[in-house]
Amino acid sequence: MAIAADVGAGTLDSFGARAGARFRVCPETGLRVHLAAETLIKANAVAAVVSLLWGGVLGLLVALTRWPALHVLGAEDFYMVLTAHGTNVLLFWIIFFEVAVLYFASAVLLGCRLATPWLAWVGFVLMVAGAIMTNIAILQGESSVMFTSYVPMMAAPHFYLGIVLFAVGALIGCFIFFGTLVVARNDRTYEGSIPLVTFGAMTAAIIAVFTIASGAIILIPTFLWSLGWISNIDTVMYKVIWWGMGHSSQQVNVAAHVSVWYLIAAVVLGAKPISEKVSRGAFLLYILFLQLASAHHLLAEPGISSEWKVFNTSYAMYLAVLGSMIHGMSVPGAVEAAQRKHGYTRGIFEWLRKAPWGNPAFAGMALSVVMFGFLGGISGVVLGTEQINLIMHNTLYVPGHFHATVVTGTTLAFMAVTYLLVPLIFRRELVLKKVAQWQPYVFGAGAAGISLFMMAAGTLGVARRHWDITFSDALLSFDYPAAAFLMMGLNGLSAILAALGGAMYIIVVVGSILFGKPRVAPTRAEPVAVAPGGVAVAGEYGSAGTLHIPGTYVLVAVFFTAFVLYYFVNWKYLSEVWPLS
Repeated sequence: MAIAADVGAGTLDSFGARAGARFRVCPETGLRVHLAAETLIKANAVAAVVSLLWGGVLGLLVALTRWPALHVLGAEDFYMVLTAHGTNVLLFWIIFFEVAVLYFASAVLLGCRLATPWLAWVGFVLMVAGAIMTNIAILQGESSVMFTSYVPMMAAPHFYLGIVLFAVGALIGCFIFFGTLVVARNDRTYEGSIPLVTFGAMTAAIIAVFTIASGAIILIPTFLWSLGWISNIDTVMYKVIWWGMGHSSQQVNVAAHVSVWYLIAAVVLGAKPISEKVSRGAFLLYILFLQLASAHHLLAEPGISSEWKVFNTSYAMYLAVLGSMIHGMSVPGAVEAAQRKHGYTRGIFEWLRKAPWGNPAFAGMALSVVMFGFLGGISGVVLGTEQINLIMHNTLYVPGHFHATVVTGTTLAFMAVTYLLVPLIFRRELVLKKVAQWQPYVFGAGAAGISLFMMAAGTLGVARRHWDITFSDALLSFDYPAAAFLMMGLNGLSAILAALGGAMYIIVVVGSILFGKPRVAPTRAEPVAVAPGGVAVAGEYGSAGTLHIPGTYVLVAVFFTAFVLYYFVNWKYLSEVWPLS
């Protein structure tokens, strides 16, 4: 995105910009970019990438320790590294990037100024300070309580304080997003309804407010408990409220990365959703029901009523899953409709074969859709079924599931949209273009392997939280099947592949920002190509206007077939635990 003009300060321009706001206009996309918003997007994106780099290195150490043949860390170091890994990749990397997405989906897509940029900087500073404080607390060795930090395990006070500061900063970002929507409405920078991408980001922000409130309700008392000011924290209460934050934060991820799917499809192909209203209804289902999915972490708790468990693992979960299934059909359907409109109409799958697979933004988005659905979605329903959950609970299947959702789903989608942000926001050409083209496939293959082999090991009973599956220092020995050791070895190899893909991403993104050629004129430089009018499609209301998407129907049928078969297989496993004879 090149600087074509600076809309000066001090007057109201034709777009109704407030006095004092400075903009530039991009000749490639026509977007008016508020310069203060652009700087904040850059800052949050850079902080996100730094968190990903640190968390990824820690994750590799975790995987190589869980590989019995290597076992690189001792017990104490393992739990310290595991705590830091979970905190950095599940909170800091994801939420920093999501704040950048919120600012892009509001100020940039709507062409308005960002509300109170000075306050946004306050929020950013709080997030950075909180992230650093939490990492220091963990690395000091007194806060190896893992991501969940269950009581009665106690971390150092500044561990909890750091997370609280980070959460307050993120909450400020959410409220600035809402304020920017008001600015856009008042300044009339758009007509009708807000764009679908912005609507999805609003969904993420609404869930984020609930998520952060849950965290404050439980982490502030826990912080006071660590200081000795409160004598006791009830363990069941802690788990219930903590998972209101811990799992709901992943629902923020889902709403955000689904929004990114729609954004990439629109920008790269000019794709519109099959039905704008239905897609918005699916986002609404997320707001109403998706955070209740945290129940699957609590199904083995004896202190929680059966009625609550039954409701959350049946009716509420079905409606949440319905929202994701709608998006899972709408996004490929939008791509197919756009491709057929471009002339790829031969047979059922010409549109898919001739999709821009060499474009890392599209490739990352497509892989994210497929793997989030087949790996994360199906395994999530299995874990959310009360009866089947009994054979999966506290096994390695659980982190296998959320690696499928947060890594192959959210992280891969965020990596993909970065390939658009670098040229459009940082205004740099990508370096190492071939590396960029291969990166989504390398990282996707590694992340998918981690998810699959963790879930396979969990199905064989491998414990979720133990550093040594051989129990070499235990008084009573226990032998897992030989296949479990194979799964852990394959998990280690997959982690190495994923780390390679992550390193490729870091090198391309950081190298492009530091050494990429400035984009000073409209261009369609490969491998990232923007469809003519694609950004405009992302910023307006409208549907594809067709239901002629036979290839999508076939893909959906394949998904449902895999879903039913895998669901049945797990009931079969459960029947073998409790023989009826």
